[in-house]
Amino acid sequence: MQALVYGTACLLLFALLFHSAYQHLFAEWMGEDYNYCFFVPLIFLYLLWEKRSALSTVPAAPSWSGLVPLALGIALYWLGELGGEFYTIYFGSWLVLIGFAWTYMGWNRLKIAAMPLCFLITMFPFPKFITNNLTLELKLLSSKLGVALMQLCGLAAYREGNVIDLGFTRLQVVDACSGLRYFFPLIMMSILLAYYYKAALWKKVLLVFSAIPIAVVSNGLRIASVGILYQFFGAAAAEGLFHDFSGWFIFMCCLGLLLLEMVLLNKIFPPIESEKKRGSALRRSDDVAQTVPAAPCAVSPRHRFLPPQLIVSAILLMLSILLAHNVDFHEKVPSSRPFDQFPLRISNWQGVRTIMEKMYLDELKFDDYVMVDYKDTQGKVVSFYTAYFGSQTKGGSIHSPASCLPGGGWLFEQSGDVTFPVKTGAGSMRVNRAYMQKGGAKELTYYWFPQHGRIVTNLFQLKLYTFWNALTSRRTDGALVRVITPVYESERITDADTRLQGFTREICPVLATFLPQ
Repeated sequence: MQALVYGTACLLLFALLFHSAYQHLFAEWMGEDYNYCFFVPLIFLYLLWEKRSALSTVPAAPSWSGLVPLALGIALYWLGELGGEFYTIYFGSWLVLIGFAWTYMGWNRLKIAAMPLCFLITMFPFPKFITNNLTLELKLLSSKLGVALMQLCGLAAYREGNVIDLGFTRLQVVDACSGLRYFFPLIMMSILLAYYYKAALWKKVLLVFSAIPIAVVSNGLRIASVGILYQFFGAAAAEGLFHDFSGWFIFMCCLGLLLLEMVLLNKIFPPIESEKKRGSALRRSDDVAQTVPAAPCAVSPRHRFLPPQLIVSAILLMLSILLAHNVDFHEKVPSSRPFDQFPLRISNWQGVRTIMEKMYLDELKFDDYVMVDYKDTQGKVVSFYTAYFGSQTKGGSIHSPASCLPGGGWLFEQSGDVTFPVKTGAGSMRVNRAYMQKGGAKELTYYWFPQHGRIVTNLFQLKLYTFWNALTSRRTDGALVRVITPVYESERITDADTRLQGFTREICPVLATFLPQ
């Protein structure tokens, strides 16, 4: 009865605190990238059911130690709420669950259920700024491998970023073809296989990590097959039933390769005697656990109902719920000048406004933007682009040019940062710098992320400052600024650096009047 009361109370408090985040989680599961996550809770329940006999032999021993992960989980909940990051809330909810289990069951029982509980983490999609970069890298790797395989088969295939030119048609490797849709499920399956694999730890670790190259190589094979079959079946080879079937077939082949790897590992590296004894001992312990009668839960006579540890954990959750519903944590979205008023004449630079295509507008989801191609008195061009996000809400993030430009076929020959002096008495400025090539074209770009008067140069810094600004001023707004200039045939890279630095000195004071400080 005590377990039923405590379990019901935990579920109710958990649902009240995390219901909005889990609504978003279930919405993500409905998409094609994460629909495999629906199986994770079912697998968790099965893994826990397998442990039922072992759990029943260990008495419950309420522990104060469980309050540590529970308090940390609540802290991550608030950090995610204020900073606008769903994954932080998801991970916080998992820690709260661990805290509840540890507080009620004790460490000895928690150890038995460790694998099922840890497996639950696989149902949380990673933050967008991580999956965006991972998707890009997977697309580039798969495209390179696919083109190499097509050329090996005699096709005249050439690649520019994520676009493959076959002569008779051009194939674009979009996000859906990055392999991410079976990259994570394959790793999840490798973890399960390693769990049931009775072998040395190094074999288990190798099995899990081998899922990564297997997923990348198999996706390259899939892209190559599309290019090869396109000349016979046309567009039907890249869409519809064939496209879906090839994805399923590739995943099953990957799973078969993992099983084959387990067999080969045992053949090449036969289990030594200690491994056999360990496996036998594990099987005997499971048999004993199933035959030993369940021990009653140890409850102190002083606490006829709930031990104090459980009461304290429930109080912490109730305080968080009351705080979430009674304190105004709504974000302040500051007003900003519209970018359609941005001047086309800056010092000696004269500009022409350009417009972004709708497909990019729908993808980037910023609140306002400006794109202007400026020319100096010598006719040298600098392309200026700024996107402003009034609110970097949960699940949203600023896209870095380092994640977008390579997908268009640009190769980063040099990538890093540069510091240069700005206006007299204003100190120096540090920005990202990249020298790029595409065919015969060469360009130099600077980009940075203005955050309330602060210049940020990478996405991890950006996310940390977003958390801090949310906590201190209830603001998550920010911007991306990018300037690009061609490296003309008659000049050196240092000349392009001088041009960009001079333009940046002129544009920054003007830009500051449009971005909230």
